[in-house]
Amino acid sequence: MNSQKITIAIQKKGRLFDNSKDLLLKSGIKFTTSGEKLLARSSNTNIDILLVRDDDIPSLVSKGVADLGIVGQNVLAEQAATNKQIVAKEILSLGFSKCRLSFAKPLTSKLRSLKNKSIATSYPGLVKKYLVKNNLKSNVIKINGSVELTPYIGIADCICDLISSGATLEANNLIEFKHLMDSQAVLIAKTKFHDIERIDVLNLIRRFEGVINAAESKYVMLNADLSSADKICKLLPGADSPTIIPLQEKSKVAIHALCSEPVFWETMEKLKKNGASSILVMPVEKILN
Repeated sequence: MNSQKITIAIQKKGRLFDNSKDLLLKSGIKFTTSGEKLLARSSNTNIDILLVRDDDIPSLVSKGVADLGIVGQNVLAEQAATNKQIVAKEILSLGFSKCRLSFAKPLTSKLRSLKNKSIATSYPGLVKKYLVKNNLKSNVIKINGSVELTPYIGIADCICDLISSGATLEANNLIEFKHLMDSQAVLIAKTKFHDIERIDVLNLIRRFEGVINAAESKYVMLNADLSSADKICKLLPGADSPTIIPLQEKSKVAIHALCSEPVFWETMEKLKKNGASSILVMPVEKILN
């Protein structure tokens, strides 16, 4: 990129690490991690990777220690709600580590409202913000771990915690009853995207965007009668102006399309029903728009 170093902060271990590392590697950044090392240097680009706790990432980016960071929206939102010095901005949704922050109660509880209730959570800032917005008065209890246990030991009436599959709630006889926010991994910077001045940082962000777009896209190739081409093109999900190529048989064409939406078996069956043949769906590794 250029001679000025780019520093990226990612989670050292945990659910975000594997996907963050995969994104960097697919974006052409070669590096290795080992043991308790907190710094990894790319072997082929002028990029340093900081391996840190996820709740340190918004602060490192806000202070300019890291140019970019990968963190969950829930972590960034919680810190922004409780610390005015957190100025980091979301600049790209990454599409992985999706979950939601929700209120949950014991299966046997008849609780319907949060009013005048005790709520145990690791996200007191977001919960208090939600309560103020909804004009509710409740007691918010900050708990750093084992939040699911609190309703059963008399500490809280309900909890507010991250939910992915719901298996942890089910295992602890809890049920979700109110939604606070959705969350996923995001790329953050100290300023908004259009305020970033460094060309090398902008180019790196576009690489990330290309990898993310490719993960959600498929390249479709098929043959069809020329008379069916328009109808078939309309069936291709998220395709922007498919390419139509004449074949040796004048009544036949090949249609190639980059589809930005999933191509399911049902879609392929509809294409075949409308005259498509030799349908080939291929993964896409990189996209640069």
